[in-house]
Amino acid sequence: MAVLIDYKNVEIRQADQIVLHDLTLKVEGGEMIYMLGKVGSGKSSLMKTFYGALPIAAGEATVLGYDMTRIRRRKLPYLRRRLGIIFQDYKLLTDRSVEENLLFVLRATGWKDKKLMHEHVREVLEQVGMETKAYKKPYELSGGEQQRVVIARALLNSPEMILADEPTGNLDAETGKEIMDLLYAISQAGITVLMSTHNLQWPELYPGRKLLFENGEIH
Repeated sequence: MAVLIDYKNVEIRQADQIVLHDLTLKVEGGEMIYMLGKVGSGKSSLMKTFYGALPIAAGEATVLGYDMTRIRRRKLPYLRRRLGIIFQDYKLLTDRSVEENLLFVLRATGWKDKKLMHEHVREVLEQVGMETKAYKKPYELSGGEQQRVVIARALLNSPEMILADEPTGNLDAETGKEIMDLLYAISQAGITVLMSTHNLQWPELYPGRKLLFENGEIH
C-alpha cells in the first residue's frame, strides 16, 4: 500500500508549548485509524499538521508526498483537495441549501461544468443517504443529517484520506453508530480514515489501528 503520511522524530508546538515530541508515524492507504486520548493530549494538533494549519516544529514530515516542513502557502490548496476533512461542528454555510453548500466547494476547487457539478453532488449525497434533502438548509436537518452532509462534502474531490475530528462527539449513540457505519464503509472501500474520538467502543465495533496520545507521546 502507498504511504500517505510519513513522520519521523516530529515535534509539534502550540504557542511555544511542546504538544507532541519524538513522534514517528506511518499511515498507509486503506487504513482505519483511531486517535485516542484526553482533551489537550495533541490529537487535534496532530491532525492540523496533516493539512498545514499548524507547522511542524522539528523532524521530517510528508503528507501525500508534500514536505510539511517546507510546504509553501500557495501549495496548501492542492494538498487539501486530496484530503477530506470532517469537523465536529460541521462548518456548513447556514444561509445555503445542502446542494449549494456542496456546489460552493466544487467551484472553490476549480470545477466549471455546471451539469457535471450537479450530477456529482447528487452522487455523493446518494452515497451518504441524503439525496432527498438536497434542497434543505442545514438548520432544517438533525445533527446526524448535518454530519452526513459534512461527510458528503469531504468525499467531493475523491480524497485519498479523510480526517475526522470527533465526528460522533455531538451525536446520540444510535446516530453516532450510523455515522460510524458510513465512515467504516468508506475505509473498506480503500480510503484511509483517520479519526479522533473519546468513544472507546468504536475501535471494538469497527476494527482499526489505535494511536494512544499520552504525556506528549503516541503509543
